[in-house]
Amino acid sequence: MAYDGVETPHGKVDRMLGGAATYIGLAASYFTPVKIVAVVGDDFAGEDVALLAAKGIDLEGLERVPGKTFFWEGKYSADMNDRETLRTDLNVFADFQPKLPVSYRAAPYLLLGNIQPALQRDVRAQMHGLQLAGGDTMNYWIRDYRAELLETIRDWDFLLINDSEARMLSGEHNLRRAAARILDMGPRTLVVKRGEYGAILFANGCHFIAPGYLLDDVFDPTGAGDCFAGGFIGYLAERGVDLRGGAVGIEDWRRAVIYGSVMGSFCCEQFGVDRFRTLTREEVEKRYREFKACTDF
Repeated sequence: MAYDGVETPHGKVDRMLGGAATYIGLAASYFTPVKIVAVVGDDFAGEDVALLAAKGIDLEGLERVPGKTFFWEGKYSADMNDRETLRTDLNVFADFQPKLPVSYRAAPYLLLGNIQPALQRDVRAQMHGLQLAGGDTMNYWIRDYRAELLETIRDWDFLLINDSEARMLSGEHNLRRAAARILDMGPRTLVVKRGEYGAILFANGCHFIAPGYLLDDVFDPTGAGDCFAGGFIGYLAERGVDLRGGAVGIEDWRRAVIYGSVMGSFCCEQFGVDRFRTLTREEVEKRYREFKACTDF
């Protein structure tokens, strides 16, 4: 959980609520009860806690320690396909060691946000009875913590990464060959996120390509990938998917990708988390139907 400073062609916000756990939690909360594990400083605003609580998110795992909350500042290019990081202050996140409350440890679904692979592995080890577990990573961990990352993802049911990360992790430029190599590393399912161009799912020996949703205006893409992850795992949790009982049907994986895309698209409509202040489940379902209508033939 973090505060972000963001500049896009549509404007600039010096400080807004952000962070992977925030975006994932908000997106997933439209489908299933959510429990967050994160750390914030004593500068974390009460109104931001209230927003998460209002969405029914369990905050027992939110650790508050003296100091400042993680802060990131970035500026997006004119087409918003690229961004420049201007500032990163780890603050209280620098010494974060995730500790799961006892009430969290029997949860059946786990989404591991983008943190050091060893910490992701430690969180998974604190849980028992998981039906589905997976997560995200980034180029920094792929490049500088490769052995640690490979050990971590070996036990995951799914991995969510973007196309450049897939190429880096696999050593293959062709995405189909890259996916095959990554699936040999352990994850049963791979989702390659491609920004405005959608996503590709690789599961059960086949692949599924979903387009990006065409928005009239993209105000701020910050957090869109995390909202994709939240919609993805949220839908699977709502469905009660259980890999312990065998393979997940390809239709469930496909619908999870579409719901992920839906939640990511809503995220881009306003700065930060603002769209989730008014978003309803009815709007989510309407956009899901739009996805179906524009891709069915």
